[in-house]
Amino acid sequence: MKLWGGRFQKETDCLVEDFHSSISFDQRLYQEDITGSIAHARMLGKTGIIKETEAELLISGLAGIFKDIAAGEVEFDISAEDIHMNIETLLTKKVGAVGKKLHTARSRNDQVALDNKMYVKTAIKQVLAQLIILEETLLRLAEEHIATIMPGFTHLQKAQPITFGHHLMAYFQMFKRDYQRLQDAYVRTNIMPLGSGALAGTTFPIDREMVARELGFAEITDNSLDGVSDRDYCLEFEACGAISMMHLSRLCEELILWSSDEYKYIILDDAYSTGSSIMPQKKNPDVAELMRGKTGRVYGNLMSSLAMMKSLPLAYNKDMQEDKEALFDTVDTWKKSLLLMSPMLATMQVQKARMLRSTSGGFTNATDLADYLAKKGLAFRDAHHIVGSLVLKCVEEKRDLLDLTLVEFQECSSLIEADIYEAIAIESCVNRRTTIGGPAEKTVAEAIVKGWKWLENLS
Repeated sequence: MKLWGGRFQKETDCLVEDFHSSISFDQRLYQEDITGSIAHARMLGKTGIIKETEAELLISGLAGIFKDIAAGEVEFDISAEDIHMNIETLLTKKVGAVGKKLHTARSRNDQVALDNKMYVKTAIKQVLAQLIILEETLLRLAEEHIATIMPGFTHLQKAQPITFGHHLMAYFQMFKRDYQRLQDAYVRTNIMPLGSGALAGTTFPIDREMVARELGFAEITDNSLDGVSDRDYCLEFEACGAISMMHLSRLCEELILWSSDEYKYIILDDAYSTGSSIMPQKKNPDVAELMRGKTGRVYGNLMSSLAMMKSLPLAYNKDMQEDKEALFDTVDTWKKSLLLMSPMLATMQVQKARMLRSTSGGFTNATDLADYLAKKGLAFRDAHHIVGSLVLKCVEEKRDLLDLTLVEFQECSSLIEADIYEAIAIESCVNRRTTIGGPAEKTVAEAIVKGWKWLENLS
């Protein structure tokens, strides 16, 4: 008989039972479910709702079930529907009729909300730890390549020269925001819903604060309806994951481009590449490509969860069982992607000479020539026009700006003097950009120091 089957006269149809069951995926919540149940049982005994000896028996039985599951000695029963009822069934078999007292003063509605929040709290901590590792990797690479000059791009066209260190620090900022978003999400996740009951609390004199303290929650929910029906913390985690995966995907896209024969900026380590079944020469950036592809999967999880929640009246509805698979998949995909990104970056070979040579094409110093004229007193729009005509001349003659003679420069503007060659040298173009946030070695070095300090302050 079902634990809830008292008012039913027929058994559940076998197809409904399979459709209804969530144990195939929510069994991964066994640790949270047992930990929450132990805290609940202890509170029931402490408040006198059940005898303390009964509470001790429940706690002992739950601890034994935890060990059995961890050892792989438990086969979950689909007819028990979910992890909560499976554990309660196992507990009753282990300790007898007293096991039926565990569910006093709670509902599966607030129980699953508790389990989910505990799971998300753990996942947040794990992702935060992985983000720190990635940030450390980016800082070390930026330090190594603080003077490695490369083209910066807009519209995927060469724009202005920067350094590889500066480029990497842009991703440091992205993942820093990811960390901060997730930290902020943790605050709203760290509020305990247990004690909300099915939707209207309970008539038993429970001590919610005691349970919250034991489980490490900072607060308890203020409204029982919201306590059982809130899934904002899942949505927020999935939204944080979607944004972070977008950042990972952008970085992957660049790794894919940079490792191509057309760019040759980097060589990915063999351990993070694969070959072709037919073309023996191929070395494919499949890890980066797959990570880029999995980003769409994480987006889909967020949209699935938002769509599931959008029309639900208060309080709990069975639709909300669908929150878990999307959440679990986002956790797994995000963590695996972060786990791979750090070593993939750390082991790549950076082709410094190739990057530097690449800046000579595409007139990446053209803006500096316009700035040179503007600093001499010419209106920037006029300077822009003059430089544009010089670029056109160079394009037609297959030359670079630095190939022009002083006479050719002065034919376009008498303001140009012999110092023009130093002014538009690639190294000068980079290192004169000393404004905060710029690519000059000095400012990138300051940004790296600031980055290390930020990481140190997290501990």
